[in-house]
Amino acid sequence: MRRVPVPHSLALAALALVAACGWSGAADDGGERPPGAPTGVTAQAGSATSVHVMWNAVASAPGVHAYEIYRGTTKISEVPGSAHMVDVTRLTPSTTYVFTVRARDGDGRLGPSSRQVRARTPAAVAADRSAPSRPARPTGRAAGSRAVQLSWGAAEDDRAVASYDIYQGTAKVHSVGGSQTATVVTGLRPGTRYTFTIRARDAADNVSPASAAVRLTTPGSDDDGGDTAPTGFRVTTHRADGAHYLDLSWLPPRADGVVTEYQIQLDRGQPTSLVWGGTPPEGRATHSFYIGREAGVGHRVRIRARLPDGTWGGFSAERTVTTGSGSGTGP
Repeated sequence: MRRVPVPHSLALAALALVAACGWSGAADDGGERPPGAPTGVTAQAGSATSVHVMWNAVASAPGVHAYEIYRGTTKISEVPGSAHMVDVTRLTPSTTYVFTVRARDGDGRLGPSSRQVRARTPAAVAADRSAPSRPARPTGRAAGSRAVQLSWGAAEDDRAVASYDIYQGTAKVHSVGGSQTATVVTGLRPGTRYTFTIRARDAADNVSPASAAVRLTTPGSDDDGGDTAPTGFRVTTHRADGAHYLDLSWLPPRADGVVTEYQIQLDRGQPTSLVWGGTPPEGRATHSFYIGREAGVGHRVRIRARLPDGTWGGFSAERTVTTGSGSGTGP
């Protein structure tokens, strides 16, 4: 892996800049290193006795064979490498838990732990046998060839809705908190018809009837994935110490999960991978990098995100900028 020199301080101190084209995080020695630590790990209480844990896919050579989930220092679950979520059950109400995730490759090498995430289960509700009502008026639309956006009306419960479970056919594929009535499902195949339903769950694990079905077909593989692209992409320049720098800013794409990696493509050349080592900023992100000492040089720039399921989203609109001008194109 080749490190790109960055003589100027980054606008995001926790950012690691790595030159790559289809960068996988694997060693250049044929994949003899274990996979990296899973990023974007989140934990959300699903009921008084369960927590839904999600993470971003880890790229590895050879591929990730399985993910191991830990509560504290105890391994409690293992899922195939194709899965990026798990429901941890049989927990204690009104209790805070700490979770981490580790990836294991096809040769049995175990990667480092993810950062710790915490979730607190709500209090148990005595003698609650009333399930929430079914989520109302579900709608959806394709968001590029590999994702869909779903939304629904809030369910009603005599106590409170703790979470919503999203099903693809008969398989549960996602869960969100009870205050959330929209989500993005990624990791889909282009040109494929899908059926989704939503169920509401309360703190006592009573589950509602399924919502009406939402039937969607993802566009074919020639779709540009624009709905999964970063938005509000802007490019300007500044000069410091006799050198010119490009200043980028953008809004992350809508995706259920945390986006921790981007690719910046300059002049349609080899993309440069931008990876957050810590928690990415909420809202608009910014980044600056050295571009050279010559004024009056034009550049074209665009950016895309690695989605939580490990696939690349669509590229943003391309912006043009000239060093020394101080400004470029933008929305």
